[in-house]
Formats: sequence, C-alpha cells, structure tokens
Amino acid sequence: MATWAIGDIQGCREPLERLLARIRFNAQRDELWLVGDLVNRGPDSLGTLRLLHELRDNCRIVLGNHDLHLLAVAAGCFPHKKKDTFDDVLSAPDRDTLLAWLQQQPLLHYDARLDTVMTHAGIPPQWSLFDAQRLAREVEDTLRHGDANAYFRDMYGNAPAHWDEALAGTTRLRTITNYFTRMRFVDAQGGLDLVSKEGLGSAPDGFVPWFDAPERRTSRTRIVFGHWAALQGEVDVPNVLALDTGCVWGNELTAVNLETGERLACSCRDGATPPT
Repeated sequence: MATWAIGDIQGCREPLERLLARIRFNAQRDELWLVGDLVNRGPDSLGTLRLLHELRDNCRIVLGNHDLHLLAVAAGCFPHKKKDTFDDVLSAPDRDTLLAWLQQQPLLHYDARLDTVMTHAGIPPQWSLFDAQRLAREVEDTLRHGDANAYFRDMYGNAPAHWDEALAGTTRLRTITNYFTRMRFVDAQGGLDLVSKEGLGSAPDGFVPWFDAPERRTSRTRIVFGHWAALQGEVDVPNVLALDTGCVWGNELTAVNLETGERLACSCRDGATPPT
C-alpha cells in the first residue's frame, strides 16, 4: 500500500489522470490524499469530481476555498464570480449526488499512523492539533447536519482577522474557515492577512508565513497543505509539505508518497488557464 498526497487539482482532470498513471495508483491497494480545491478555474470540474467520486473509497479529501464556493453557489447562497468555471457541475444530471458527497468532506484529516495532518491552507500557529480538530468539526458538523445555507451566506469576508474563542455563530465559522482554507501570512498573534497572495517575499510588515511563526504548536506533526501556488511546493521547514504547484496556471500537478517521500509531477501546460 502507498499513500499519495496530491496538490490542488482545480478542475484539471486530464493532468490528474496522467499523474495517477505515473504513480501507478492502484485503487485496490493505495490511498489518495487530496489537499482541496478540487474544482474551479480549470477546464473540467465535472470530470474531476466524477473521477474522484468513483475513487471515493480510496480518497481522503479536505475542502478548499474553491470547493466551498461551488457549494455556496449551488445552494443559491452566493452568485457566480466572473472567473468561475464550474457550470458543468451545476448543469450535470448527477450534480446532486456529487455535491452531496462533496459537502460531506472534512476540513481536516489526521492519520495517527503517519502522524500527518492535512488541511487546505495549513494550521495557524496558535492552535494545537487538538484545537484544529475540534474547530474543524464545528464547520463540518454545520455542513453535514446544521444550517449549511446560513453558513454559506455568511462565509465570505476577511474579518475578523484574529481568532478569539469567544466568537460565535457564523462569524466564528467564517473565521475558522478562513484559517483552514485561505491562510498564508500571519502576524505575531496569529492574525490573518488575506490580501497578499504571492511568494514568501511578499509578506506585509509584521507578518510571516504561517509555518515560520515562532512557537508554532503543531511543529512536531507533519502538515500537508496546498492553496499557495506561489510557493511552487518549496518550503524549507521540517514537517511542512506544500503541494500546490500551480497546475491550473500551466505549471505542474504534484504527488508525494507520504511513506517514502518520493515526489512525482506531471506538466499541466496543455489547456491551462492564464494566470490572473
């Protein structure tokens, strides 16, 4: 058995199929970890979801910001954005099956055997693994059993920028979601900057990449994340594995074997969406 973690797919089904062939993925034996942003911006969100739904018994998936956006639009809680490319999902005859399955996926996955945790954007420095698991469950329970539409309607926005255990309601859920799915840079108190999207050198004054924050409480647990294509998968920090290598921007889709560390990638230049 091999456990392969794969970076942001964003509707690029064809490169995903080539990468699965390259790693010799065997659905009877191996397991896939997918860091979120399965859909949007790429050319085949529907095909990507259908493929992963077929492999669902062998997939461990966490939701990314684009996946949540699709769910919010599908629920009628937020309008399309100009650059959205998931109309194929919304008009598909099997949309309800695919969206219901997607909405059941977690924000965080942890494997004790590998002592490895996966989220879309990472874990903020002020949270322990226990904190992160507890807070992820609050959003997951809302998506699965609560008022998901109220959550979707209030999911968008950059405030509050700092975590406070006293936060309540959809404001609390939005803040948790921003940490798990949109985080890049944090300040000394773990507050978020949700504007800067470039590489490490673009940190605003007083901010650092979340994985470089001093006294980060999850430093002893390996963290697998995506979301930050500008890093190109290069993070020189122990126990931090970045996997978004910008497939949808014409770069590569990357897979890493979590047992051996082997890294393989395939080119995504054909049919790529121009960077914006």
